[in-house]
Amino acid sequence: MTNIPCFGVGTFRLNGQTVIDSVRNALDVGYRAIDTAQIYGNEAEVGQAIAESGVPRSELFVTTKIWTEHYSRARLVPSLRESLAKLRTDQVDLTLIHWPAPGNGVALAETMAALAEAKALGLTRQIGISNFNIALTQQAIDIVGPGEIVTNQIELSPYLQNHRLTAFLQAQGIAVTSYMTLAYGKVLQDPVLARIAAKHQATVAQVALAWALQLGYAVIPSSTRREHLASNLRAQDLALDAEDMAVIATLERHGREVNPEGLAPAWD
Repeated sequence: MTNIPCFGVGTFRLNGQTVIDSVRNALDVGYRAIDTAQIYGNEAEVGQAIAESGVPRSELFVTTKIWTEHYSRARLVPSLRESLAKLRTDQVDLTLIHWPAPGNGVALAETMAALAEAKALGLTRQIGISNFNIALTQQAIDIVGPGEIVTNQIELSPYLQNHRLTAFLQAQGIAVTSYMTLAYGKVLQDPVLARIAAKHQATVAQVALAWALQLGYAVIPSSTRREHLASNLRAQDLALDAEDMAVIATLERHGREVNPEGLAPAWD
C-alpha cells in the first residue's frame, strides 16, 4: 500500500484568515498532513500558516490538486510551479488531478503524462487522482503505469460507501482518501451513529472518521474550531467493533453531496 498519511486536515471552503487559523491550529494540535487545491484559492494562506507554524517542512505532508483549466501539457507544470510558490515550498508531497472533467477538450492521456512529468521534474513526490470512477482510474493506470497513482480522493461517508470503487482501488494497491466523510455534517444527526458514539463515549464525528479509518481509508476532515480539530484527530484512538461496523454498513443511501456537472464522471 502507498505511503500517505491516514489523517490530514482539509481546507475546502476555507479562505483568508479563517484558513490560516485552521491550519495553524491543526498543526498545533498534532496534524502533519494538509490538503489544499488550486481552485480553493487558499494555497498562499496555507503556505503562510505552514511557514509561521514553526513545524519543519520535512515533518509535513502537503497535497494540492490541479484545476481543470491547467490540464493541458502546456499549463500543468507551470500551474504547479505557481502553487509551489504560493505554498512556499520547492516540492509538494502529493499532486492530484482534481476532477476527470470529461469533454473539457484535453485528453486524459495528455493530463496524466503532464502529471507524470511534474513528478519527474521533482515538483511533486507522488501523484494521484480525485473523483475518478473505475474506468477512468484504469485508464490513468494504463497511461502512467502500475504503482504510480498512490491515491484516488473520493467522496465517502456512511451515507455514500461506494463499495465497488473502493474494492477496485484497494485491489490495485491505490490508497482510498475519503473526503466529505461527515456528509457536510448530515451524519452528525444520525441516531444510529449517535448510539454507537454513546456506547464508546465518543462524538459522532469520531465514529464516522473511525469507520473510514478502519476500512483502510485516509481522511481529511476540516474544521474552523480548534477543539473540533483536536477531537477529530482522536478518532484514530477509537476502535469500533465488528457489530458497530456492520450497523454502519446498513446506513448506505448513495447520498452523494458533490456532483458538479461537466466535472464528474459517470459514477460506478
